[in-house]
Amino acid sequence: MLLKYLGAALILISAPGLGMYLAGQWKERLRLLEKLRQMIYFLKGEITYSHAPLAEALERVGRRSGGPLGDMFVRASERICTQEGESLQEIWSGETRTMAAGAKNLPLTRADLEQFTTLGEHLGYLDVDMQERTLLLYLEQLDLSIEYLQAHRQEKCRLYTSLGVMGGIFLVIVMC
Repeated sequence: MLLKYLGAALILISAPGLGMYLAGQWKERLRLLEKLRQMIYFLKGEITYSHAPLAEALERVGRRSGGPLGDMFVRASERICTQEGESLQEIWSGETRTMAAGAKNLPLTRADLEQFTTLGEHLGYLDVDMQERTLLLYLEQLDLSIEYLQAHRQEKCRLYTSLGVMGGIFLVIVMC
């Protein structure tokens, strides 16, 4: 009997916790995409106005920003500088996969990572003007994702926490 009540108490504590975790993931994804947008603006400035080579621009932006995205930029820059016969597309997609695998709690969706990987397919071999246009196109896509997350943040976070609480209550009722 005691185990039954203990199990019910654990469910009533953990189910809302799961809902709050999912709401936190939504907020963290929004924060990370906003940081990525800022990094892309910095990269655009480095390429367009400083006329820095891509490897140097990636390194400057990565060191300035930090975090898993900044580390990915720095690693990509280092691999570009070593030139082991790989194209920028291969380096970028490899570093994107490494970043996604290394940061287990990275709240980016598959679509976010695919868009980010696609960005690397169009950088490096184009002239400065085309690179700027590519970055602007990616920024537009990023802005759409950010707008969606911001518009639905309050309702989704409330939904996740409510479902956590209600799901926990439902499980306790079914168990008892």
